[in-house]
Amino acid sequence: MAARTSELSTNISNRLLHDIVSGTLSGGQHISAQNIADRYGVSRTPVREALENLAIQQVLTRQPNRGYFVSERLPESFKDGLTDAVPADADDYQTFANDWLTNQIPEEVAEQFLRQRYGWTKAKAADLLVRAVREGWAERKEGYGWRLLPVAKTPEAFDEIYRFRMAIEPTAMLEPSFQLDHKILDEQRRIQEGMLNMDLSSTPGEALLQNGALFHEELIKLSGNPFFYMALQRVNRMRRLMEYRAEVNCERLIEQCTEHLEILSYLESGNVADASYRMRQHLSGALKRKSPLARNWAHDRERNDENL
Repeated sequence: MAARTSELSTNISNRLLHDIVSGTLSGGQHISAQNIADRYGVSRTPVREALENLAIQQVLTRQPNRGYFVSERLPESFKDGLTDAVPADADDYQTFANDWLTNQIPEEVAEQFLRQRYGWTKAKAADLLVRAVREGWAERKEGYGWRLLPVAKTPEAFDEIYRFRMAIEPTAMLEPSFQLDHKILDEQRRIQEGMLNMDLSSTPGEALLQNGALFHEELIKLSGNPFFYMALQRVNRMRRLMEYRAEVNCERLIEQCTEHLEILSYLESGNVADASYRMRQHLSGALKRKSPLARNWAHDRERNDENL
């Protein structure tokens, strides 16, 4: 069990280092163990171990009664601990998610079934199921076992999600209760500009996807209407598994970040109506680009099913 926790904490340390390099986490920023646990879908124990290890490396600083913060001046050697390899748990999670997307496993499963199918330990099965719950596509059944929930498994569902987003995200900006928060806008600008200045090809696709989803969720919060935010969170979780399948396209990511920055510029200058219109254009472009990819994936899945 100790080795398991040590391996997991090392993976978490690596992901935190990637977040610092990518600009998702900046110098002086507070690091909450609970927020990291929620984001990565793990328990707080390995997160605390990872934070302690990074503090020893002077990547983080620990302040009494306040917790951990990203160091303002990072040591020159801090990237030495950064690996490009995807953690083993990430591979296991993607295999599990892919099998659900391609209907290779039933809707209701027992933990023992997953352990036998994938060769997982009890601890690994528990960690990955908790992550699936936090990402919105699994839930514990009453009594015994787990239920896997509907996600965007078809190109039609994927298209519907983007059309739904085109309906709510621009509209949320025009709500009477919409209120600009320049602190949020500044933070999102820092993240998006940081992505333009980093090596996108060596950054985990999961982190890039998270930064994109965070941008849209933070902006929709400004509407002051919690139902817009809750709806967007839900559909982002439903599309996440299919998005994981896409190859990272650095050229498109640069275009995406640039469009995000354009939307931020409109908001920063108070041109909310223009920001709303640009948001609709942005989502429409994403739909046109991603819809063929989803249909190609569905075609490949059907062909593979026929060959079974």
